[in-house]
Amino acid sequence: MSETRQTAADATANCETAEFAIGGMTCAACSARIERQLNKLPGVEAVVNLPAERAQIRFDPAQVNVDRLIATIVKTGFTATPSSADTRGEEKQRKEAVYRAEVKRFWIALALTLPLIAQMPFMFGAAGHVDVLPRWLQFTLATPVQFWIGWRFYVGGWNALRGGSGNMDVLVALGTTMAWGYSTAVLLLGLTHHHVYFEASATVITLVLMGKILEARAKAKTSAAIESLMKLQPQTAHVERSGKLVEVPVASLIPGDVVVVRPGEAVPVDGEVLSGNSSANEAMLTGESLPAPKTVGDKVFAATVNGDGLLRCKATGVGSHTLLAGIIRLVEQAQGSKAPVQRLADQVAAIFVPVVTAIALLTFVLWWWLAGDFTVALVNAVAVLVIACPCALGLATPTAIMVGTGLGAKAGILIRNAQALELAEKINVLAVDKTGTLTQGKPVVTDVIKVGAGETANVLQLAASLEQGSTHPLAAALVAAAKTQNLNLETPQEVVSTAGKGLTGLVAGQTIRVGSPKWMTEQGMTLPDTAALTGKSIVAVATASEVIGFIGVADPLRETSRAAIARLKQMGVEVVMLTGDNQATAAAIAAESGVSRYEAEVLPGDKAAHVAALKAAGKTVGMAGDGINDAPALAAADVSFAMGAGADVAMEAADVTLMRDDLNGVADAISLSRATLAKIRQNLFWAFIYNVLGIPLAALGFLNPVVAGAAMAMSSVSVVSNSLLLRRWKPERS
Repeated sequence: MSETRQTAADATANCETAEFAIGGMTCAACSARIERQLNKLPGVEAVVNLPAERAQIRFDPAQVNVDRLIATIVKTGFTATPSSADTRGEEKQRKEAVYRAEVKRFWIALALTLPLIAQMPFMFGAAGHVDVLPRWLQFTLATPVQFWIGWRFYVGGWNALRGGSGNMDVLVALGTTMAWGYSTAVLLLGLTHHHVYFEASATVITLVLMGKILEARAKAKTSAAIESLMKLQPQTAHVERSGKLVEVPVASLIPGDVVVVRPGEAVPVDGEVLSGNSSANEAMLTGESLPAPKTVGDKVFAATVNGDGLLRCKATGVGSHTLLAGIIRLVEQAQGSKAPVQRLADQVAAIFVPVVTAIALLTFVLWWWLAGDFTVALVNAVAVLVIACPCALGLATPTAIMVGTGLGAKAGILIRNAQALELAEKINVLAVDKTGTLTQGKPVVTDVIKVGAGETANVLQLAASLEQGSTHPLAAALVAAAKTQNLNLETPQEVVSTAGKGLTGLVAGQTIRVGSPKWMTEQGMTLPDTAALTGKSIVAVATASEVIGFIGVADPLRETSRAAIARLKQMGVEVVMLTGDNQATAAAIAAESGVSRYEAEVLPGDKAAHVAALKAAGKTVGMAGDGINDAPALAAADVSFAMGAGADVAMEAADVTLMRDDLNGVADAISLSRATLAKIRQNLFWAFIYNVLGIPLAALGFLNPVVAGAAMAMSSVSVVSNSLLLRRWKPERS
């Protein structure tokens, strides 16, 4: 998989991306046709999302430009307008205007159709089909529905045929026109002994329109997560300008601006706290309900809500360069991507309309030939055309993916693409880095042991005083522990560093050495037993002639790691720890966390090889890490997870980014994947079974066009509604 990613990266190194809002799509055949035409262009890779009505296109600007992309979509029979975060408001208003117009047309259609429907129960008496309303009145009511309300189906059908394929509009237009045309011919020719089916054509169009309205309302809910994220961004900010505090639009801010965030206000930018103490509700980013404390030097993020204190912050990221904007882009990218499970539906949709048209024609011919009744043959053929709408098939996968990725974003789980979402459910082995993933990633002093006379505090004080100028993580742990205990640190003098071993210097006029026990042995000193510190990093503290104490330093296990490991095991996922630490430390962390399998002393470059070995054993492997050294292993895994507080390169290489530093996020992501894929399979099953059963029933004469129209309309609504049930999923909190 790593080779595939590299190849893809090389192939698209010079490519640009563009997103378009697409108008006029009605079913899976429409989106498939647009994709097919765009992907014929040189250097173009396009994915069209039917529920979101968007196309995401990667293209080589040396071979094709944006104008040509738009022209191709228009030639295919649809509208295309460039889409971005800045155009979202306009697009939403345009969609709402179209929706209101559709609703208005539906009510008009319903008013014209109701009299036709009302007569239907009285049409089948002892004498057979009887006209309750005069036929000229039926014609007057049905014709506006057919050619005014139903004009959209003619336009959509013509555009589809002009583009070289068929869609739902072709089926509806063809079926209802056959019913209306036959009835009109009977009326004009005065064939009173033949039935008319004006009620069937008008009712089918009205029901299909109703289904489209319900479908549009349901689809709008699938993108609710994105809209809720976008609404979080404040519109104004309080900024220091020329010594004064002024209120300005957020769009005018630049990096370096100093903003003041009052209690209860939303933070307008990503930044760093310059002064003040408070807390921030970051649930919209991390899914964590508890506020995060904020003080000088801490990071703040746009759209998080400030607590009770006043914060003065320096802007480091504004506008499209904030973490929130990045999350929105990532979620949109994931919602627009296509899962491998969608391929079957795409293949079926590509040939669906021609096959259904052929079945309808065969139904008409056989019924007319075998039953000798033109009217019955026509009605059954129309029923086949109407029942066979492929909308449900096209909505089955993308609606579930849109809901699933939106839920993930709300829970602090950012999924890069639909393929990662689909593969996550198959993970049976999870490789995890130790430092920063299982542990807190920040060494702390756990033990101070004196040797001989003296006080333990004096051991820590001397060691921390000498280590004040060092940048080593262990040195930072010693200094932090001393400050926590309010120890007075002396200024060291004549400090000499021995690379990889330790420091020597004068503290309060006394020669002090701080370093590894092995180094002390090399200096000719006798070391007492250090078994009590097994599994920890041991720092020896000595004078010029003897060891005076030991300090144990460990990277503590995260509070949630043990519960997360247990939860993953319950889900059938084996956890393998990969660490560069020694065997003793690795064994201690493994025992404490509940990990039964680990690899110690693994060099950074070898982690990817271990992941590859797990994959070679036939496992679907996930990898969770947070550091630069984890990036190769993350890229090698089937699905990779980057901890949110980790390095940017790790997040860039990962398929899933966890905004919380909690391994439970991996379990949540796997749980979400399983729930989403379950909905996709349910949707595909019902979409397929609906057509598998409905078309034969219509062809055999067991469904009339009105019932077929109602069933077709509700099939799409049921698929979208089933996807919305996924919103019941909740992340588990330990």
